[in-house]
Amino acid sequence: MMRDNDLVLPLALTMGEPSGIGPEITLKAWIGRGSSSLPPFFVVGDASLYRETALSLGIDVPVRDIEAPEETATVFPAALPVLSLPVPLEEKPVPGRLSAANAAAVLSSIDLACDFVLQDKAAGIVTNPIHKRALYEAGLTMPGHTEYLAERSGGATPVMMLSCPGLRVVPVTVHLSLREAVAALSVQTIVDQGVILARSLASDFGIGCPRIAVAALNPHAGEEGHLGREEIEIVAPAIEAMRIHVPDAEFRGPAPADTLFHAAARAHYDAVLCMYHDQALIPLKTIDFEHGVNTTLGLPIVRTSPDHGTALDIAGRGQAHPGSLIEAIRMADGIVRCRANAA
Repeated sequence: MMRDNDLVLPLALTMGEPSGIGPEITLKAWIGRGSSSLPPFFVVGDASLYRETALSLGIDVPVRDIEAPEETATVFPAALPVLSLPVPLEEKPVPGRLSAANAAAVLSSIDLACDFVLQDKAAGIVTNPIHKRALYEAGLTMPGHTEYLAERSGGATPVMMLSCPGLRVVPVTVHLSLREAVAALSVQTIVDQGVILARSLASDFGIGCPRIAVAALNPHAGEEGHLGREEIEIVAPAIEAMRIHVPDAEFRGPAPADTLFHAAARAHYDAVLCMYHDQALIPLKTIDFEHGVNTTLGLPIVRTSPDHGTALDIAGRGQAHPGSLIEAIRMADGIVRCRANAA
C-alpha cells in the first residue's frame, strides 16, 4: 500500500514467541538494514524485551518506543522502533522456556499488526515465528498463523508458498500425516491452490504468464496407473481445470517429483505445485536452508514470515541467523511495490 505522496508505508513485524529467537533475529535484521537495503519497519512488541535481548547478547541496537506507525520513518535510521503491545507480557520471557501466560500478548501483536495494515497504516506484516503449543494451551483453535490471519483479514482462502532464490513451492496439503494428505487430495483442492498461485504470481511478483509445474503424487507419476491412479483420476483433471480458470498461465504435469528440482529443471518454471508438505519443503530447505521465506498468497493483506520456527534450543545464545527474516522483509516490500504498480 502507498500513501498519497507515494511514500511506502512501513512494514509491521510481529513479536512472535518472546522466548524464541524472534527478538534476536529482529535486532540483527535492523543491524542489516543498510547492507540488505531493507525498507523501514517497526515491531509490535515489548520494548524492554528487545533492550534486554540486545544487552544480554551484546548486540549494539538502540531501541526506541513509538506511539504510532507514522513515527517509523524518522526513528528507523537510528533505532529499532517498537510500538507497545495492547496486551502486556504476563511473565518475563526466559529464552528457551515457553510460557502459556504470554500467549495473549503474542496474539495481540498479530492482531494489532493486522489492524494497522487493514487501516492503511502499515504496508504489510512480517510475522516472527510463534510456538503453536503455547498458543493452543491458551485456547487458540486455528492450526497456525496462516489460518488465523486469513480469518482476521476477512476469511479469504490462504495459500502457503515457500520460496528461496531460484525456487517457489506450494504444498497443496500442509500439516497432515502422509496417509491423511493422500486422503485429502482432490481435484478441487488442487485447483483452488493452483488458481490462487497463478494469479498471485502475476499480481504479487509481476510474472505476466506464470509457468507452473504440477508435481505427481506417486513415483514416476504413477507409471500410467501401475503405481497409483491419483495422477489419472485427480492430478491430471485438476491441471485441465486450472488451464480453463487461468488461461494466461501455463500448467505442466503431472511431473515426476524426483526430476523437478535440479538446477536445469528449475529454469523452466516459476513455481511448483506440490502434493504434500515434504515434497515441497525438502528441496527448498536443501537448496537454501537459511534464506527461505513463507508467503501467504490469496489474502487482501501482504504477509510473509521466516521459513523456520522458534528455535528454542538456541534462543538466548546469540547463534540465530537472521537471513530468513531479512529475506521475508525484502519479499514483503517487493510484493507491496508490485501490487501498488499493478493498481
